Amino acid sequence: MKRYEKLADEIAALIRTGLLAPGEKVPSVRHASRTYGVSASTVFQAYYLLEDRGLIQARARSGYFVREHARRPLHEPQLRAGAAQATEVDVSELVFSVLGSLKDPHTVPFGSAFPSPELFPLPRLARSMAQSVRDMPSHAVIADMTEGNPDLRRQIALRYMLSGVRLPLEELVITNGAMEALNLCLQSVTEPGDLVAIESPAFYATLQVLERLKLKAVEIPVHPREGIDLDSLADSLQRLPIKACWFMSSLQNPLGASMSDAKKAALYELLQRHQVPLIEDDVYAELHYGAQPPKPVKSFDREGLVMHCGSFSKCLAPGYRVGWVAGGRHAQRIARLKLMTTISPSVPAQAALADYLQHGGYDRHLRKLRHQLESQQGSMLASAARHFPADTRVTRPSGGYFLWFEFAERVDALQLFRLALAQGISLAPGPIFSATRGFGHCARLNHGHPWTAQSEQAMQILGRIIASF
Repeated sequence: MKRYEKLADEIAALIRTGLLAPGEKVPSVRHASRTYGVSASTVFQAYYLLEDRGLIQARARSGYFVREHARRPLHEPQLRAGAAQATEVDVSELVFSVLGSLKDPHTVPFGSAFPSPELFPLPRLARSMAQSVRDMPSHAVIADMTEGNPDLRRQIALRYMLSGVRLPLEELVITNGAMEALNLCLQSVTEPGDLVAIESPAFYATLQVLERLKLKAVEIPVHPREGIDLDSLADSLQRLPIKACWFMSSLQNPLGASMSDAKKAALYELLQRHQVPLIEDDVYAELHYGAQPPKPVKSFDREGLVMHCGSFSKCLAPGYRVGWVAGGRHAQRIARLKLMTTISPSVPAQAALADYLQHGGYDRHLRKLRHQLESQQGSMLASAARHFPADTRVTRPSGGYFLWFEFAERVDALQLFRLALAQGISLAPGPIFSATRGFGHCARLNHGHPWTAQSEQAMQILGRIIASF
């Protein structure tokens, strides 16, 4: 990372934490140059980068100021805790009905689960695919099917080192995307009828997996900024025979919540005392806005209790369907289950990703992607403040591409979904994120697509529909 990029990240962190508030003047170029010990040219480059990211703006003869992302800032949603109970899961029909309506390419994709493919280096990945297939030894087509491409596994292990995890290669199992990894993890530690602690709200695919495997959900409330409510989890572990936990400790979908390192350590200690395994869904780990990647709970694991799942689908290559799991003490069981079902992800796709990670400038791509997503988050927050009712609440995640909106209780999210779709706008209504079909006045919106005049108009239309309830 260049010096001006590091300086830009430092100032961006001050803005995100509120030390530099909206409308406040950023230190002058001369002052910043003295304070940070860099040249005026470096400061100018950093400020230009922050302008591109939508965080600051220049005012004639006045200097640089933090952009007012919201003229009327919306408040954060509140944690709603209660005693958790085991729940039979039956949400697939609702989820499929919502997802089936999102396929029209002309619909504004606020309901999408992916960022825009325009943000990914697909032509460069295609060159990596061609190169790696040409260079692939003939025996590798078969040999790499069981354990996975060795170069890819090494590259993944190196990225674990960045977050403080020294991972033995034999613990890594390459899978058909993160969803297969998560399914295999759950199958390795549960039987039909078992109880699994999940988040509330939870990613709807979590609910569908539990439903398919005939498992019962124990919903643990999630604070919109701080993550899992550990008191509620401790109470549930004490009262109920929970066999596994499935949590997202960083940039949780749909809230975007991220647990602190201290809270992640406390979560691990709690699960270690009860000897309950954790399936850590960490598919958004690379989409953090700050300079340092968040530590996974896996980094605190001393006993192989944590099965850590990742993927390239959300940050690099959605269609390649390559994920993985660091399975801890369950790695062998997971690998055998995989061989009994899908055998292997695409060997050429694995080789292409390995080549790109080694030679394609992955970190450069990630920095550009994070900056774009952060800028688009600011655009959506500002637009929501302009167009949504004043009693709307919204999250402000430190990464990813989702915002969670909580509207007045009179708003019916499923009806909002239908009315918006009739206007060519998709969204993800709250009830699809709950085993009990809660969050009936909430919705998740995706800001992972370039912000355009159409996006702004869609927010204005949504605001009018919400106000009509």
